Amino acid sequence: MSHVLSEETHRNMLARIPHCTGREVSDWLRTVEDGPALVRFEEKVSWLRHEYDLAYGHAKAIVHEYDLRRAARKFL
Repeated sequence: MSHVLSEETHRNMLARIPHCTGREVSDWLRTVEDGPALVRFEEKVSWLRHEYDLAYGHAKAIVHEYDLRRAARKFL
C-alpha cells in the first residue's frame, strides 16, 4: 500500500495508538466505520485529525488499517 512506508512501520504505529490516544484500535476502526461516508483516504485522515485531534501518523495508520480490513472482508 502506498499510504504507509512499510508493514513494520504500520504495525509499530498501531501498537502505539492505545497509549497515545487512550482508545483501542478497534474503537477507532468503529469510529471510522460509523463516521461520514468519505471516499478518499486523505479525506478520512483529515476528518479523524480534525474531529478527534489526532496526530497525522495515528490517523493515517487507523484509516490504513480500516481499509485493509475492509478489503479483506470483500474477499471472504
